[in-house]
Amino acid sequence: MTGPFRPTRRLLTTVTTRAIIAAVLMLSAGTAYAQTGGTPDPLASRTKGSPKAPVTVYEMSDFQCPFCRRFALETFPAIDKEYIAAGKVRWVFINFPLTSVHPNAVPAAELALCAAQQNAFWPIHDLLYQHQEKWAPMKEAEPFLLGLADSAKLDHKKVLACLEAPSTRSTVQADAEGSSRSGAQSTPSFYIEGGLLTGAQPLPLFRHILDSIYTTKQPHP
Repeated sequence: MTGPFRPTRRLLTTVTTRAIIAAVLMLSAGTAYAQTGGTPDPLASRTKGSPKAPVTVYEMSDFQCPFCRRFALETFPAIDKEYIAAGKVRWVFINFPLTSVHPNAVPAAELALCAAQQNAFWPIHDLLYQHQEKWAPMKEAEPFLLGLADSAKLDHKKVLACLEAPSTRSTVQADAEGSSRSGAQSTPSFYIEGGLLTGAQPLPLFRHILDSIYTTKQPHP
């Protein structure tokens, strides 16, 4: 394929893609583990979809990024319904806060990780993007972010303890470092089975890419 979705030298095969993402997973030591098909999955708490889905997408995003917000609110719900819920795609979220332009991206990512410990990553993911225009410009966004956690009915004491734990900040940093080492330079970026898609691309382009890859992965008679 041509255009914004391109295979790269480092992403020519599914095996290569998984090897690159494995670097991110190994760095993310603070994330809870789960068993998926007998293999530990450090990102299970921020993954959507069946572990048996033939297509895996790794989204590298910044909660303060307006383009990530557009994707999350306008495009991702349809992908969730048409591909993830249908068992075609497994979706993995990796934090990639661009701190030079988004000073509140790290606190937001930390909150999402703490929500993941209570199996509430995706509800907080949605709330962060829905209310991004309110907390993004704040000089001290933490109280507002904690309010989002309360509205999601998270255990307040557990959230505070998680936010104070050094491992939470280090996990966000590890995600970001792993994303950079993997070749991502902007947000949102998506690794899709051997190719890199950059930007909040429209739904028809995602459909074209996901349908094409899904078809190639189906067994032939």
